[in-house]
Amino acid sequence: MGANTQNSLKMVVLLLLYTLSIFVHGYNAHLTSHSNTDEKSHNHQFVFSKAKSLVLPNPSDYFSSKLVSTPLPTNSFFQNFVLKNGDQPEYIQPYLIRSANSSISLSYPSQNITSALLEQIFCPDLTISAFKNPNPKQRHIISSYSDLSVTLDLPSSNLRFFLVRGSPYLTFAVNGHTSISISTVHPIRKLYCDSSFTKYTIRLLNRQTWILYASSPIYLTHNLSTIKSGGFSGVIRIAFLTNSDSKFEKILDQYSSGYPVSGSATLRSFGIKYKWDVKGEGKLLMLAHPLHCRLLSKADSSVTVLEDFKYRSMDGELVGVIGETWELETERIPVSWHSFRGLNKKSVPEIIHALGKDVKTLNASNISTTSSYFYGKLIARAARLALISEEVSYPKIMPVVVQYLKDTIEPWLNGTFGANGFLYDGKWGGLVTKQGINDTTADFGFGVYNDHHFHLGYFVYAISVLTRFDPQWGKQYKKQAYSLVEDYTNLGPKENKHYTRLRCFDLWMLHSWAAGLTEFPFGRNQESSSEAINAYYSAALMGSAYGDADLVSVGSTLTAFEILSAQTWWHVKKDNKIYAPSFVKKNKVVGILWSRKRDSILWFAPSERKDIRLGIQVLPLLPITEVLFSDVDYVKELVKWALTSIPKNRTEEGWKGFVYALEAIYSNKLALKKVMDLSSHDDGNSLSNLLWWIHSRK
Repeated sequence: MGANTQNSLKMVVLLLLYTLSIFVHGYNAHLTSHSNTDEKSHNHQFVFSKAKSLVLPNPSDYFSSKLVSTPLPTNSFFQNFVLKNGDQPEYIQPYLIRSANSSISLSYPSQNITSALLEQIFCPDLTISAFKNPNPKQRHIISSYSDLSVTLDLPSSNLRFFLVRGSPYLTFAVNGHTSISISTVHPIRKLYCDSSFTKYTIRLLNRQTWILYASSPIYLTHNLSTIKSGGFSGVIRIAFLTNSDSKFEKILDQYSSGYPVSGSATLRSFGIKYKWDVKGEGKLLMLAHPLHCRLLSKADSSVTVLEDFKYRSMDGELVGVIGETWELETERIPVSWHSFRGLNKKSVPEIIHALGKDVKTLNASNISTTSSYFYGKLIARAARLALISEEVSYPKIMPVVVQYLKDTIEPWLNGTFGANGFLYDGKWGGLVTKQGINDTTADFGFGVYNDHHFHLGYFVYAISVLTRFDPQWGKQYKKQAYSLVEDYTNLGPKENKHYTRLRCFDLWMLHSWAAGLTEFPFGRNQESSSEAINAYYSAALMGSAYGDADLVSVGSTLTAFEILSAQTWWHVKKDNKIYAPSFVKKNKVVGILWSRKRDSILWFAPSERKDIRLGIQVLPLLPITEVLFSDVDYVKELVKWALTSIPKNRTEEGWKGFVYALEAIYSNKLALKKVMDLSSHDDGNSLSNLLWWIHSRK
């Protein structure tokens, strides 16, 4: 039996167990049976106190005036274009794009490959600008953007670039009978055109070949490093020729006339629909990354996959797809409050004993941290105790946990915490913290929109659990609760006019970014895939707690995509074909995943600490973790790899628990023995939770 078949069977088993748990316990019977119609209109949306940030950049530097009056993206694929000088490259598959000095540089990137990292190398293969631009220092303007595209204008050059993700062509419009210049750092070996003067082939000394297509005749001349045109108005498309086979060039020729100017993504229950706005004539040719290829609906006859038409990328081979709309579908995943399989009844006394000890540590007045991240982890940890006590039918501790959650959560929702708290930033449209409005490093950069889904995911989880056990309290704080969750799950202005659309989640890559409004040479990044999963899983639980079928659907669907992305790009299996063999051999999980880099280090630990690298891709330990790590063979590889770096001393015990938790998936008794020997746990974990996890492996 093949690995894919085995994994599919495991998912089926999980779904059956999930269905059984609904039948037996009724825990999630209302997941999709209610809709949340009250208090969802704009008139009832809660806004935290207004912030006056001293550290946020000014969006009007780069966004057009019509855009700055609306909430703006803070983790987008083009974020570098609107930060500082706006001149750091962004990866818009399959090209790196850099905007500087009223010009656009295009790079088909090579990679620097080592056993510790993979990174794209930016080289300005072609740089496009207006010839004799009167104002070459003028900044570019973002005139529009969507889920799958951004339109970048160079006003002084009379150029408008339609930067559409997955297009094998760079497409731009030239206005005003403008002469254009195309320069290169590589000597030009040859330039020749067809009889219509609408197609030119550019051969460079570095053996690259580029094809230029024009919507009407254009007349080009060149010297060693620069191509110039006469006055031109119309559309130009440029594509890199990755294969010398004439069939490849014929495909580019055939689909050169129909070009996308924007693209949208519509989120559906466990699916996404892409639709491009296409101009010109003919069918649309785009490129799909490996996860797209896996999820493209087999029943969608409107698309044709060109298996042999490929471009390389950091994310795996990009494959040609013909069609103006794509339908992506994923398997439904179980979103449950409790374990899918249920607990081993013999283990219940042991878990109850641990619960008693863990609950004694709950004291709201003893919390020393004021960090939104660490505070969120602490309250989510307590919320886990409540759910475990419910699952083992031990209500005795519930009043203590519920009161603790009220005492710790309410100050953040009421704005009375003092040392910190949530505020609303109207400049970009989103939540910030008191500490973050004066310091870009406070709260791990939350004030500049870093890690929003991580921090808020923990709060949303704790609020969801408290609402489950005290619906009246949940009703009282519903507006504040929704303000938190919609900061990162909002689908658009119709749902909530105060927040941008899906702040962290990338509807093209199908996972989240965490970097916020910080310029990075390698683009956006995300370290912890599992904390991203927690954010959307918690959103689904909040929908469940409030009987909101829409929020359940959004949270569950984003959870499913985030899991698939983690398994595709963070989890490095021995048969991985996406990354270079030298990287695969030394790494079983990515540390930090950047848009144009894969790194083995973490923000807070070296690559040698494999146990920490594993842990940051596991925490927090939840029922959904079982879906994330459903491939037992990979789990064995990962644990064996991580065990080689676990420190011998007992002062760094916290991260060991996550390694042993995964070990329990295939070696229950051994993992239990190791867990019981731990002297401490991660601040977001507990002995009760570890025991619950191990004993749900029955």
